[in-house]
Amino acid sequence: MMKPAFMALALAVLGTALATTPAAKPLNYQTGTIKLLGGKATLTTGTTLRYLNAEGARRVIVDEWGNPPEAASDALGMIVPAGIDPGTRDGWAVVVTESKDGHVSDSDAAKTDYSKLMKDMQAATQDSNAEREKAGYGTLELVGWADQPSYDAGSHKMYWAKELAFSDSDTHTLNYAVRILGRDDVLELNAVSGMTQLPQIKKDMAAMLSQVSFNAGARYEDFNGSTDKLAAYGIAGLVGVVAAKKIGLIALLPLLLKKGWIVLVAGLGLFRRMFGRRGTAQA
Repeated sequence: MMKPAFMALALAVLGTALATTPAAKPLNYQTGTIKLLGGKATLTTGTTLRYLNAEGARRVIVDEWGNPPEAASDALGMIVPAGIDPGTRDGWAVVVTESKDGHVSDSDAAKTDYSKLMKDMQAATQDSNAEREKAGYGTLELVGWADQPSYDAGSHKMYWAKELAFSDSDTHTLNYAVRILGRDDVLELNAVSGMTQLPQIKKDMAAMLSQVSFNAGARYEDFNGSTDKLAAYGIAGLVGVVAAKKIGLIALLPLLLKKGWIVLVAGLGLFRRMFGRRGTAQA
């Protein structure tokens, strides 16, 4: 137990340090029409959203959320709802990344069994727990869909949400994902928060779908099979395998620091479950 005199000294030192630490520069939020992916896509913020570039996203992920720099290495930017401070305990934001695996065909979208896919992902996540514990982490449970996967064949946009439970946390975690399919890549939007924020995030993410799109020449329908790269997976792989890798973004929560880094094992296990019998993944 800390002695009173020592505690007083510690508080005095902390107070001095805080007093002499220069205030951080305000985040430079952008609004209006924002170019994403080097101009291939556009975000229209309206009055409901704000945007941070890659440097601003890094500051939030590393400086405000307390994560290692590697956690921000793939972040191209961050979308923040108006009126939300991502640095607060209840704050949240959407991290913007890009998958360059190629054109993801949606030919399997209508026939994908998402209930079975969830069972496969749950089994793969369970298989990864031995490795997690060996690495010094608690176990992870993929509870289920917090929002069932939904794909719009007209806009080539989809979303889903997963509920996650860590053995050393009393609260469950929400991982909400939006994917926009393009000519030769996928625009990825990932939000992470507590489950209690699901209604608000679901509402905000649904609205966000109409505010982000690929531009002419980079759209899904602009794919040229003779010149463009085709991804080695379809919609099922996008939701199951690639998303399992992206689930590492759960490490962006301040209270869940470092808990997402071993989850890639679950993704690889799921890859073997889904495609191992065929030897290679098929789109």
